[in-house]
Amino acid sequence: MLPASPHSPSNPDLHHLTAVEAYAVVQDEQVMFIDIRTEMEHYYVGHPIGVYNVPWQDYPDFAINPDFLSEVEELAQRNQHIVLICRSGHRSIDAGNFLIQHGFQRVSHVTEGFEGDKNEKHQRGLINGWRQRGLPWMQC
Repeated sequence: MLPASPHSPSNPDLHHLTAVEAYAVVQDEQVMFIDIRTEMEHYYVGHPIGVYNVPWQDYPDFAINPDFLSEVEELAQRNQHIVLICRSGHRSIDAGNFLIQHGFQRVSHVTEGFEGDKNEKHQRGLINGWRQRGLPWMQC
């Protein structure tokens, strides 16, 4: 079952991490770090080093990936800590809630995302986010 509406309220079991907190958490090799952005965002905008890409939605229609659950199940156990990152911390809430509803017990998301919040000129990457914080990332 997929979520009924985008950006649903956060499940109280979903843990919220800043980019800096997430970086510290994912240093543990037992933690599964998943970038849920589209493949285009992941490769061309850039991504944290060591992250797996499992798109929650995909281009061009941004429909929910029907294989999202099975793709995550291939990477992680239901009791394993999973950290999700997206562009700005919104899609990761939906994906995190979805995983919790499907039995994953330790799910966190990066509240700032990879690019962070928009500034007064509606530009991302200047206020916060993984990249702006100077955390390790790469671009293809």
